[in-house]
Amino acid sequence: MQENETPVSEEELHEQARIRREKLEKLAAEGNDPYRKTKYPVTAHSREVKEHFEEFEGKEVSVAGRLMSRRVMGKASFSHISDRDGLIQVYLTRQDIGEETYAAYKKDYDIGDIVGIKGFVFKTQTGEITVHATHLEMLSKALLPLPEKYNGLQNQDMKYRLRHVDLIMNQDVRETFFKRTRIIRAIRDFLDERGFLEADTPILLPLEIGADARPFKTHHNALDLDMYLRIETELYLKRLIVGGFEKVYEMGRIFRNEGMDAKHNPEFTTVEIYQAYVDYREVMDFVEDLYRYVATAACGTTKISYQGVELDFSKWERLTMTEAVKKYSGVDFEKISSDEEAQAIAREKGVEFEKDKSTKGHILAEFFDAFVEDKLVSPTFIYDYPVEISPLAKRKPDDPSMTERFEYFMMGMEMGNAFSELNDPIDQKKRMEAQAAKKRAQGANAQVDEDFIDALEHGMPPTGGLGLGVDRLVMLLTDSPTIRDVLLFPTMKPKK
Repeated sequence: MQENETPVSEEELHEQARIRREKLEKLAAEGNDPYRKTKYPVTAHSREVKEHFEEFEGKEVSVAGRLMSRRVMGKASFSHISDRDGLIQVYLTRQDIGEETYAAYKKDYDIGDIVGIKGFVFKTQTGEITVHATHLEMLSKALLPLPEKYNGLQNQDMKYRLRHVDLIMNQDVRETFFKRTRIIRAIRDFLDERGFLEADTPILLPLEIGADARPFKTHHNALDLDMYLRIETELYLKRLIVGGFEKVYEMGRIFRNEGMDAKHNPEFTTVEIYQAYVDYREVMDFVEDLYRYVATAACGTTKISYQGVELDFSKWERLTMTEAVKKYSGVDFEKISSDEEAQAIAREKGVEFEKDKSTKGHILAEFFDAFVEDKLVSPTFIYDYPVEISPLAKRKPDDPSMTERFEYFMMGMEMGNAFSELNDPIDQKKRMEAQAAKKRAQGANAQVDEDFIDALEHGMPPTGGLGLGVDRLVMLLTDSPTIRDVLLFPTMKPKK
């Protein structure tokens, strides 16, 4: 019989679960409680057996995994088990594993059980590489049935909630997270090879800074102090630059108490990188090198396909924000001489802006959001940002209304943000005070990080900084349409 081929009702699922518990009780009563097993001597996995069949043919192996199919044919049967690498077929006969074990295999074993199998490797007449079992034992009993084989988990919400089941049923999903691991390792390898020091900075902070992102708030009972989960790692890492570490980075979780969509999750992973004595143009070159390295390490090429669009990490376009807005909207902000003129053009073009964000620089950024961002499909740097929206970036020497800042985009997504870092403590404090005052006017408890200002007052060298979203990079390199597809356990609203 071939199991798990037809859909089952909710009542049948409950009945199957009841029957599985009865089987477990029977096994325990016979002295074969599978939960008492503490280990199993695995000597091979499915992929290595298949890829190196010539070395394994005729030799004994011990494999273990989840029973995924069972086809009983009298005194002989075929099954597939799933291990970390995929599926491998197993051939079992009453003669080889013993009459008692074979009877238990037919009556007491279920799809989803974890089993251990010892046997020798051969190839069937149909050419499938198989383990001919000489020993079989149950290592864990699955008390809940797996989803129906061919339809699996159809509800996307349930795939995220029951990621463990999704991983059992879908090798492609497992491959996504294997590749995520390779991507993260490649980022670290790239940075480590270039002499960067990996740092760990606090996640729980004693103050809410004035940045735009909204933090999660908690309370420290022993100190009777409200605390906040970090929204970035920037300020601590730049204090390390002050302390003499010329190249530092941190890869870790960031928390922002904001909305969720295909590109955003409240908890996500970033890597922030800082290097003394370089500016934002050198950081652009660094980004190009990083993406070529990581794509080659994870995918074997600098050319990838994302949702049917080819991206080439060896080719990047560079535009100032003003150039990009002119290219896609036709409005040349270099010819706009006042805030009032910018406001009038915004009204004419139907670009909305807030009363407290009505300067020429703010409106340039609104034009970029309205006309440009979703057009940036191929790898593109957008640089020279208005000072109003760049409180941590150094002003351009030849144009103080602009900063040495860039963001880079692919597929209409912002992928990273970088500056020539502001190291003037007087200018920095003024910008932070203005930013914090604006947030306090909105009801937040925003403050200036005086320890960071103290660090700058001790002197920070010219520094280039970069922050990039790891999850969005994984989305690109795994061809995943939403951020939830590359997070093992994305944030979900609890079921009622």
